[in-house]
Amino acid sequence: MDLDVFVSAHRAEWDRLDALLRRQRHLNGAEVDELVALYQRTATHLSLIQSSAPDPQLTGRLSQLVARARSAVTGTRRASWRDVTRFLTHGFPAAVYRSRHWWVPTALLSTLVAVLLAWWIGTSPEVQSSIAAPSELRELTRPGGQYETYYSSNPAASFAAQVWTNNAQAAALCLVLGIFLGLPVLWVLFQNMLNLGVGFGLMSSAGRLDTFLGLVLPHGLLELTAVFVAAGTGLRLGWTVIDPGPRTRRTALAEEGRAAIGMAIGLALVLFISGAIEGFVTPSGLPTWARITIGVVAELAFLAYVFVLGGRAARTGETGDVEAAERSSTVPTAA
Repeated sequence: MDLDVFVSAHRAEWDRLDALLRRQRHLNGAEVDELVALYQRTATHLSLIQSSAPDPQLTGRLSQLVARARSAVTGTRRASWRDVTRFLTHGFPAAVYRSRHWWVPTALLSTLVAVLLAWWIGTSPEVQSSIAAPSELRELTRPGGQYETYYSSNPAASFAAQVWTNNAQAAALCLVLGIFLGLPVLWVLFQNMLNLGVGFGLMSSAGRLDTFLGLVLPHGLLELTAVFVAAGTGLRLGWTVIDPGPRTRRTALAEEGRAAIGMAIGLALVLFISGAIEGFVTPSGLPTWARITIGVVAELAFLAYVFVLGGRAARTGETGDVEAAERSSTVPTAA
């Protein structure tokens, strides 16, 4: 493509579109039709330039012009409670359900890694001595030691907020870093499993595994599930970079990226619930069986939410992406 010739041939149309956009509130019927036609043609011109003769300055100008025209043609819409309800009942559970082939294996393999690490640490005095001195280990694992007092070390509300913030950041890192082929996600996941395995192994070697499980299970089931979902989604996003499937890589990343952003919002709500359980239930005076029951009920409720509500939404075509009207237009690549 001869870019100078192309620009000379179509500059008048772009200038006319810009002029119509400047006075869009005062257009008559014929001018509105002209604006729509010019928008469609300019979008095609932009696509041709991007694919055949990319010029940063011209591409920037036309991108801005097309965005303004699209806003004028399609209109703008404010988010409403209907959008929130749709997201919670359709978008988020469907997105989690669709990514189940990634996060369920991630959960199983990660749990296996944590168990193996716990067994290795719990049965190896040499490994334990490399973690801390014997006196420090006794302080960690004794009745009333640091593992137990950790959950009541701060007021419940502030502790729950701190836990929620930390876990939400870990989940967001998994989602955001997935774009780097998923490798940072594996590191974040391993760090979480290592921390779990160390606690599991040390408390087991001290003969206090029941106490450890009573402290971890109430909130840990839901919390770890949310982390596994985030990690699985991040790995899926990383794989999309490698193999976008029948879609173009740009389209695939846009679709999966928007779904991942929605996933981050939904998981923040899930982690808020697990943080509340960790702040108010885990250190409470409830019997161990009651605290664990609360954790199991919360976990089963989330799984039912995903596999029943999310499965039903996914089968109707819901993907977790924004509605079609809110997505960028797909323009033709040939005049």
